[in-house]
Amino acid sequence: MSELTTIARPYAKAAFDFAVEQKTIDQWHAMLVFAAHVANNEQIKGMLTGAVASQKLAEIFNGVCGEQLDQQGQNFIKVLAENKRLQALPDIAVMFSQYKAEFDKEIEVDVVSATKLNKAQQTSMSVSLEKRLARKVKLNCSVDPTLIAGAVIKAGDTVIDGSLRSKLNRLADALQA
Repeated sequence: MSELTTIARPYAKAAFDFAVEQKTIDQWHAMLVFAAHVANNEQIKGMLTGAVASQKLAEIFNGVCGEQLDQQGQNFIKVLAENKRLQALPDIAVMFSQYKAEFDKEIEVDVVSATKLNKAQQTSMSVSLEKRLARKVKLNCSVDPTLIAGAVIKAGDTVIDGSLRSKLNRLADALQA
């Protein structure tokens, strides 16, 4: 676990708790994602690690973000700048997104199939996974022809490998044993 992830956790949690309390989760999510993109800008990155005074850095950062940040968002940036934590903004945004997905009972599922899935297959898979995982599912589909047939599904820590390549590998292992 990186140091920035450890640093980012309490800030992400505080921002998320505030957003839940104010019923502005989507607004905060949009603000943090935008601020994370700004923090990843090469010119801004150089300033974040430079010797710019924290108050001046917060002013510059809030100026770049402009109307994308409301008053609370600007205050959040000021707090991060005062504590020299602006470089953790991308990790804060990622963790906030995870908290939001958990709150919304959503999960992103990566589906790698041997061939492109049509809409009916995606819908069927989505419905089945929603029942199994008890959450709203967002499918991220991709194609890997080396699977030969079938699919590999990854949802958080859960992996369902229904590929023919995997089955052939298990059969080969069983025959060699």
